[in-house]
Amino acid sequence: MEEIQIGDTVKAFYKTGTYIGEVKEDRGSKFLVEVQAVYTHPAQGDLHNPGQTEEVFFHQRKALSHHEKTNVDKKAVHPYDGAIPEYEDSLKQAVANLKDKLMRRDTEFNQKALHQLEDLESRYFG
Repeated sequence: MEEIQIGDTVKAFYKTGTYIGEVKEDRGSKFLVEVQAVYTHPAQGDLHNPGQTEEVFFHQRKALSHHEKTNVDKKAVHPYDGAIPEYEDSLKQAVANLKDKLMRRDTEFNQKALHQLEDLESRYFG
């Protein structure tokens, strides 16, 4: 297993999204990662009650911003050696991928998640 160093480009899983970024600091059990691109858009809904819409708070989760820095558990950070896409292009692709996934099955949960994602999309891209 490769050891990750400060300055390395990594793929980092944070909450329910995955990002491409640069390691800025080693903080013991975590790395401080600066976001360069979105790999996977965060999931929508109540993560403690997946697939449920009744009697739960249906969270809207936006992607981390370009250059936003966040602490990520080291076990969720892996080397990344591909090309780094432009942030906005990567966000558009991540949103499109999640929308496609949500539209494959017509469930109440997917409809609510799609509504949240479309609201975010209008705020991201105006």
